[in-house]
Amino acid sequence: MRPGTDDGDKRWWRTELIALRAALPPEVRAAEAAALAGAMADLVDRPGAWVAGYVPVRTEPGSLAMLDALRAAGARVLLPLTGPPGPLDWAEYRGPDHLCRARYGLLEPDGPALSPAAIERAAAILVPALAVDRRGVRLGRGAGYYDRTLAAATTTARLIAVVRDDELVDRLPEESHDRRMGWALTPGGLHRLAEGEPSGPPGIVR
Repeated sequence: MRPGTDDGDKRWWRTELIALRAALPPEVRAAEAAALAGAMADLVDRPGAWVAGYVPVRTEPGSLAMLDALRAAGARVLLPLTGPPGPLDWAEYRGPDHLCRARYGLLEPDGPALSPAAIERAAAILVPALAVDRRGVRLGRGAGYYDRTLAAATTTARLIAVVRDDELVDRLPEESHDRRMGWALTPGGLHRLAEGEPSGPPGIVR
């Protein structure tokens, strides 16, 4: 994959990564989703801890099994709600039977909205990404919802980009408003990133 580090290269990266995901065989996608679900218990520090997640759609890595694994490990799970541009609103995930169809083909909880400030409860935040680099720079789809949302997260919350193993790369283009991640979760394990989080050296955790 060609390394691009200028802001203008973001479009190239997105096009390339989306195409690679679309070409992934279903059996590989399923195996990677199972591996990601198997890693969820390691993200729960204590019973009752809040974890912010999301429902993977289309070719995004993972599945609903990630959210069910978090709940089985004792976490309470926040999921984003669709809305106008701005910080994401949140509601609690209470299981697959309590999801409803929303805009853009997304699924969201059928319970009450908790407001964008609910992200302050989260000890860990799973963030969808097309790629993340070893400095913690995340490449999203360009809408900016998470960049606006994460400004309200606590300074101790673990920000975890969820990507495929090949999508943890050496360097991505970065803009001033981009919020760096402290961790990357791939089917191969949980990786601490070099500059996104101040404690500990970079590298694979498990």
